[in-house]
Amino acid sequence: MVKKKTNVAVIFGGRSGEHDVSLMSARNVLSVLDPVKYDVTQIGITLAGQWLTGEDVLGKFETGRTKELEQAWVSPDPSMRGVYVIRNSTLMKLTEVDVYFPVLHGTFGEDGTIQGLFELSDAAFVGAGVVGSAVGMDKGIFKDVMRTNNVPSVDSIIVLRSEIEKDINAVIEKAEKISDYPIFTKPANLGSSVGITKCRSRSDLQEGLQEAALYDRRILVEHGVANVREIEVSVMGNDDPRASVPGEVLPSREFYSYESKYVDGTSGLVIPAPLPQETTSRIQDLAVRAYKAIDSSGMARVDFFIDKDTGEVYLNELNTIPGFTKISMYPKLWEASGMSYSELVDRLIDLAIQRKADRARISHTYRSQS
Repeated sequence: MVKKKTNVAVIFGGRSGEHDVSLMSARNVLSVLDPVKYDVTQIGITLAGQWLTGEDVLGKFETGRTKELEQAWVSPDPSMRGVYVIRNSTLMKLTEVDVYFPVLHGTFGEDGTIQGLFELSDAAFVGAGVVGSAVGMDKGIFKDVMRTNNVPSVDSIIVLRSEIEKDINAVIEKAEKISDYPIFTKPANLGSSVGITKCRSRSDLQEGLQEAALYDRRILVEHGVANVREIEVSVMGNDDPRASVPGEVLPSREFYSYESKYVDGTSGLVIPAPLPQETTSRIQDLAVRAYKAIDSSGMARVDFFIDKDTGEVYLNELNTIPGFTKISMYPKLWEASGMSYSELVDRLIDLAIQRKADRARISHTYRSQS
């Protein structure tokens, strides 16, 4: 008896400053999806937000030939689950979908919005749900949750773009009250180091605030620990997650920037990180605690700082859809922990199916106990 293949829809691109990173990640995910196990549908989302499907969607996105594709439609109606296309003014079902695999980074992909669509349609999908995605994405809210759960993080505040536009000097004065220089400015809802500036002076801070405000209406202003090691841990699982061995980033620039991550690939990665066992265990424990605190599921990469002068450990951020490029830390850490890239992708799909089965146990009809 031939085992039925799992229908997987891989979604990439998106309306985000991390659109190109998403394409790089998707290339690697698609390369390891075993055709014996999976029937794969590719869906690309343009920077304008148009959903497209067809033959070799990723290749056409990479070469600017998206006009050769047709519009895709995913319904929030559970009775219309699957991928649809419009042909001759008629809505037609293209394929069933067992699992959606969003390889989307940043806005409208990692922030709970597309996860809301999947949950409305009662579909299985890889990664965290609405709450975990939204909280993990917003750096300000995430840090508040960490402090509530006694997970150490550096001092920070959130300022609004409207405040910067109204009186940037007042914002600068507020920022200088939380920290000496250096100060980091970051869009609250973006990843891949897009829009991040390390500010060493007032003029840097002014430029950094304006740069971050290009990408979000909420800007994180954060104390910059001057002399740090950057440590990352991969986490996987649903209710009982586990952490990988930690890895260390050796930035080739001022910090682990977008360019050093994805453009020139010059930053070094040391896996496993040379740390005392006590420190390794603490970082793994904090990573799992943070993951559970925001109700994450499936996967996440959790980033830490270690102050070289004091040895203090600080949690920096948690990424619910980490990079999957050939040089990304998330798959490399699992490989060092004994799990190959293809096994990792298989496991994430299995976790998505398990999470869907768990959601199916929830009753949506009130039954009186009287």
